[in-house]
Amino acid sequence: MPAQAGPQALPGVKNIVAVGSGKGGVGKTTISVNLSVALAKLGHKVGLLDGDVYGPNVPIMLGLDTQLTTDGQKIVPAEQYGLHVVSIGFLTQDDAPVIWRGPMLHGVIQQFFREVRWPPLDYLIVDMPPGTGDVALSLSQTVPVTGAVLVTTPQKVSLADTRRAIRMYQKLNIPTLGLIENMSYFVCPNCQHESDIFGKGGGEGLATAMGVPFIGRIPMYEPIRRGGDAGMPLVLSEPDSPSAMAFLSAAEQMAAQISIASYKRPIPLTPVS
Repeated sequence: MPAQAGPQALPGVKNIVAVGSGKGGVGKTTISVNLSVALAKLGHKVGLLDGDVYGPNVPIMLGLDTQLTTDGQKIVPAEQYGLHVVSIGFLTQDDAPVIWRGPMLHGVIQQFFREVRWPPLDYLIVDMPPGTGDVALSLSQTVPVTGAVLVTTPQKVSLADTRRAIRMYQKLNIPTLGLIENMSYFVCPNCQHESDIFGKGGGEGLATAMGVPFIGRIPMYEPIRRGGDAGMPLVLSEPDSPSAMAFLSAAEQMAAQISIASYKRPIPLTPVS
């Protein structure tokens, strides 16, 4: 029987959301993890697929040290903090580099969708590699993607690369659900003075210029880093902190954008017999 062409939906998975960035070092995986945990805290069923095959850090940030298992037919996701998690990091040693060409990347992305026993999910968050490369193309060819969340920092270099990433997703017919500005500002722990270390307003300005929603401003806050290193996301370790509330707000706004897009989607007309 010939293989089906084009993206195929995952049974029971309502929305697949890519979290990407135009460049590395902007905190994309930190956003992916905290966004996923925030969605779970809001009562949603959430999966997290670590698609950043060159830097699979999701297991570290979730405090997972395990190997993937199977039920005899398909891979069974690991579970942590209410999330169902799959990562290439479960299949490699901590210091082992992944040196793969495009076809191998495409194969593992397909495997993580088709050969995993994903439970019914409201959201499957995909932590993407930075930049505009093979994995985004493979994702768009494998499954119908609801949309993308782009992560930037305020400075000009990051904004330029984020603009390219937005254009890439547009070419792949993947709508941008929102732009999150990470490391937006620094609050002094002693005097509470806010410092715009990387500039101010860049992310929001880019969102306006590109016609995409601006859904969050995440400050530089040391416990975010400590939580990632310790495997305890900030949304859980300091749920009442302003930074955790910013993650929750971004999750709510992302979900709202998905609802708006679904409402605006044209309904196919049923032929009258």
